[in-house]
Amino acid sequence: MEAIVDVLAHTVNGDGPPLLLLNGGLMSYPAWEPLAGPLAAACRLVRCDFHGQLLSPGPAPATLDGHADDLLRLLDALQIESAHVAGVSFGALVGITLAARAGSRVRSLAAMNATERITLEIAKRGAPAREAAHAAAHGGDGGRLLDLIAETTWSAEYRAAQAPALAARRQAVSLLPRSWFTGVEQLMAALEGLDLRPLLPRIACPTLVVGGEADVTFPPEHSRALADGIPGARLVLIREGSHGLVLERAPQVVDLVVHFVQDAERMSAATRI
Repeated sequence: MEAIVDVLAHTVNGDGPPLLLLNGGLMSYPAWEPLAGPLAAACRLVRCDFHGQLLSPGPAPATLDGHADDLLRLLDALQIESAHVAGVSFGALVGITLAARAGSRVRSLAAMNATERITLEIAKRGAPAREAAHAAAHGGDGGRLLDLIAETTWSAEYRAAQAPALAARRQAVSLLPRSWFTGVEQLMAALEGLDLRPLLPRIACPTLVVGGEADVTFPPEHSRALADGIPGARLVLIREGSHGLVLERAPQVVDLVVHFVQDAERMSAATRI
């Protein structure tokens, strides 16, 4: 489907209840392809790039509220009154913001590899990647950014198994225009000092929090804190799961999301009877 002017670049596949997938910071919506087929078999699947990402180039909004507004415009353009929302990392944080601010538009929320706030420790771990994005935006080696992200996102076993693909991806990233790295830097800047805890009690939709026990970007204690702050949220911690578990554990993630969406649809139907 061709993107609409002033609306996030997107694609729509499948039939059923609408499910909006939200990217991590350095993702682009084609990265969901290993999960897209099974998800589209159960849902009307909407994937998009945030402003500042590859297919929706910047300028990126300065806050998560701005990104949430972009999503509302996309839902309006697609004539979707409300959707299930599943996001990973950056996308999960935007999804949380959307669910708290526009609850009538979100049927359910699956927040994967997320955090309730950006602590000093999290910011310190992320600083080298932000510095690498800044350097690449000013002519430095863009591949350095992928090196840093890969080290903290995927397990050592996954990196070894995917070494040729990651090397090819590093080469491709190094050739991206400087503007893309500026967009990445803007996305990271939107997280500076972020504290979602005041928003969490406002989330009224069914919520699933999925974390990885081996996630070093947003460690599992932050998944627990996030679930504790959202009324009625369910928490699933995946054993040895990394920050990149949506790709490393794609079948498990699909199963979790599909069953969660189906359960939310049944609950909604029961309340209408």
